[in-house]
Amino acid sequence: MNKKTVVIYKSKYGSTKRYAGWIALKLDADLYEVRDIRVRDLDDYDTIIYGGGLYIGKINGIKFLIDNYEKIKNKKIIVFAVGMESNNIDINKKTLDMNFDEDMINNINLFNFIGAFDYSKLNLIDKVLMKGLKSRISKKNITDMTDEDKIVLEGFDKLIDLCDKKSIHILVKNI
Repeated sequence: MNKKTVVIYKSKYGSTKRYAGWIALKLDADLYEVRDIRVRDLDDYDTIIYGGGLYIGKINGIKFLIDNYEKIKNKKIIVFAVGMESNNIDINKKTLDMNFDEDMINNINLFNFIGAFDYSKLNLIDKVLMKGLKSRISKKNITDMTDEDKIVLEGFDKLIDLCDKKSIHILVKNI
């Protein structure tokens, strides 16, 4: 039997869906939105890839994976989070710590991808959260702002789309 891979995602504004689609195409994997897959369907797969947007450090929809972890922990599990911060060791560690317990952290490979930001399309709660972030960033001296800080500030005035199909290669190589 061929090793089968599934990509499952939850996307609020579309960036995660784009990454999930790119990954599924590259790996010839099955693709499901999290609401369309059942736990028993996961028995058919050797590798499970889950993707969700990153909101205040939490991965959107990750509860599905956490709630079913005991049933899938012997499979290869990869998670990708889509936000406005670049992929680095500190961000990965913080995201892992905020979303998973120690056993899960030791069994899950995490990748961060940069998404898109369009303030005008956000729902009310996300607008309030982003205004808080904008306030914190705006208090920084311009020389202390990261590239990500500057990009977020730009996103209040125009669409910022940093989704990059090439960035999935690091995840694909991990399979």
